[in-house]
Amino acid sequence: MCWSANADLVAGSAIGAVGAVCVLRTQRVRDLPLAALPLLFGAHQIIESVIWHDGGGTGAAPLAWAVIALPLLPFWVPLGVLAVAPARARLRLLPLCAAGIATAAVLAWTLTTHTVRAEVRGHTMAYAIGLPYPELLLAGYLLATIGALLLSADRHLVLLGVLAAIGAAICAALWRLEFISTWCAFAAVCSVVLLGWVRRTPAAPPGGSRTVTTA
Repeated sequence: MCWSANADLVAGSAIGAVGAVCVLRTQRVRDLPLAALPLLFGAHQIIESVIWHDGGGTGAAPLAWAVIALPLLPFWVPLGVLAVAPARARLRLLPLCAAGIATAAVLAWTLTTHTVRAEVRGHTMAYAIGLPYPELLLAGYLLATIGALLLSADRHLVLLGVLAAIGAAICAALWRLEFISTWCAFAAVCSVVLLGWVRRTPAAPPGGSRTVTTA
C-alpha cells in the first residue's frame, strides 16, 4: 500500500512488469505460481490506486483488494513453495500448507459474510473487515507465507522470507503511526528477488523452441 493513488498506480505497473518478465522467463510449470507473485503484487497496488481515487468506502475494489491480501496469499504461497521444494524439504512444508489452507478458508468465509470497508487514515489506507480470532488468523497467515519461504531450502526464497518478515514488521509499525507505508518498496524488492530466482534457469534461445518441463 502506497501513500496515494498515483504512487500505487506507478508502483503497481512497474512491479506487474517485473512479474510479466518472471512468468515469461519461467522454464518449469511448477515454478509458475511463485513466478507470478509479482503480478499479484502489482495488481494489488493498482486495485488500491482505485480505492484511493474513490476515497475509500465499500464496493468491488476493496473486496478485490481483500481477496488478494487475505485468503489468496496464504493459500498460494505455501503451495507454490511446496511445488518447487526439493524432496528433503517437502515433509516439513506440509503442516504449513495445511495451516495456509485452513487460514484461507476462514478468511474466504469471512469475506462472504462481511463487508470490506476502506478508510483513508493519514498517509495509509485502512481496511475494516471484522475478522474472527484475529490473533489466531495472523499466526496461521504468517506461518503459511513467511514460514513456508524460510523452510523452502532455496536461498533465494529464504531471502524472500527474511525480507517478508522485515517488511511486514516495518509496514505494521508505520501503519500504526499512520505514516507513509513501505509496502511499495517492499513489494518491489520482493519482485526483484523473485526475478533473480526465476533467472537461475536459462531462458530459451531467441528463435528457438521453448521447452517447459514439470521436473
